[in-house]
Amino acid sequence: MTKADIIILGAGPAGMTAAFELNKAGKESIVIERESKIGGLAKTLEFREGDFLFKTDIGPHRFFSKNQYLYNLIGSLLKEKWIVVPRKTRQFIDGKFYDYPINAGQAFRNIGLIKLSKILFSYISAVIKYRIFKKSVVNFEDYIVANFGRVLGSMNMLNYTEKVWGIPCKQIHPDWAKQRIKGLNLMSAVQNALQKNNKDAPKTLVDNFYYPQTGTGLIYETMRKKVRKSKSKIYTNSYPVKIKHSNYKITEVDVVINGRKNVIKPSALVESIPLTEFVSLLSPKPPKEVIDAVKNLRWRSQVYMFITLDKEKVTEDNWIYFPEKKIPFGRVAEMKNFSKDMGPKNKTSLFVEFFVFENDGIWNMSKDEVFELVFKNFEGLGLFERKDVRNYYLIKKKGVYPVYDLNYKKHLETIKKYLDKFSNLYYIGRPGRFKYNNQDHSMEMGIIAARSIIDGKRYDIERSGSESEYFEKGYIKENLKEKKSYYWMVLEDRGEYNNKRKEKH
Repeated sequence: MTKADIIILGAGPAGMTAAFELNKAGKESIVIERESKIGGLAKTLEFREGDFLFKTDIGPHRFFSKNQYLYNLIGSLLKEKWIVVPRKTRQFIDGKFYDYPINAGQAFRNIGLIKLSKILFSYISAVIKYRIFKKSVVNFEDYIVANFGRVLGSMNMLNYTEKVWGIPCKQIHPDWAKQRIKGLNLMSAVQNALQKNNKDAPKTLVDNFYYPQTGTGLIYETMRKKVRKSKSKIYTNSYPVKIKHSNYKITEVDVVINGRKNVIKPSALVESIPLTEFVSLLSPKPPKEVIDAVKNLRWRSQVYMFITLDKEKVTEDNWIYFPEKKIPFGRVAEMKNFSKDMGPKNKTSLFVEFFVFENDGIWNMSKDEVFELVFKNFEGLGLFERKDVRNYYLIKKKGVYPVYDLNYKKHLETIKKYLDKFSNLYYIGRPGRFKYNNQDHSMEMGIIAARSIIDGKRYDIERSGSESEYFEKGYIKENLKEKKSYYWMVLEDRGEYNNKRKEKH
């Protein structure tokens, strides 16, 4: 039996940032991570082929945020390895590539006058239906049609969203749109496209983003080195098996560390593992309504194919979206276009993402079967040939995306209402809160949880990632005039923030 100040379950962005922030304040913690490598969905994988080393993130990770404290934190960690990358992203639709953000001239040429007329007519019809006649927005499909019209919405957002989630858009909660694209519609998209070369327009991270020179995982590996210099511990290949509680307080956590069972008595527990898994570990078991709510939450998983190539470059893109359902994968990233250090000289790689449910057709395919499926769809694009392929690797990941179906919210609220009663529990991150947020939001949650423990005052974790605007808005740090500290997000109200904004932290 071991006594520890704080236990942190999960070493992803939320868990590692919490450990790092606690460590800076002199608080000891024990981090428990099931996998052999830290970083969660933001880890960087390495594949060695003789003298050549290829690196990839688990999908494209780009950093943008309105939180200056995060920029300062990561900048101080990575220094010159925190680089600015020009963003180039495209979508492949109806056999043509479209820049994203929208290139107005290119889009008009690709679409053509006839289809453009259909898009405009569809949008006007949607405005009449949803704004003038006040048709209710009850699902994701309603939201997209209301803001873009059905014709444009069907070109990418509706198709791609159904590919990601595996369910019809009519069954997806409008929260998904409100969280990811609120404030973006046809008119604002056209306006942004026409003002793209306006030198006075804000330089947002849809044009540039920050990236660690050797992969996103570098952030958390650097945090790990800092934390391990203290008395705090980080254990990989370790996992919880039982979480005991009494009177709404976590009293003991049974964990397997290096194959041996340990019992830890924490003063606080920070959990960033999947919420559904965490609830199942509680002893005594939660009330029946909570268990039933957990059973009704679903996760979307992923299958990845990482292909190494004997080519200097395949595209100029960081990543490309494939919204059409006839193409089985949804997104492809070329990691050398993030940083030249992600692969050997004169070589490149592609990271291909499939969105799946566990045990469906693609999930059960062999490595060779998945590769042939990928190659068949790339063959006609002229990007690479079979002779260019060095090797390919199959990776599977469970529980990547929380599914926002029409009933998820009531089930999640039932669970949160129960967990919020625990005096020394903080559940954070995308998996921990069943919330599809970005990397910066997960880091913010880790900081808020840590500050709550340090200050002895529970701050509002739910606020992180709840901005009511287009989720890719954010400014690179040179354009942020006000250097805000972490207190902007932990102070309970704006008035308290305004009183403290001039203080030096």
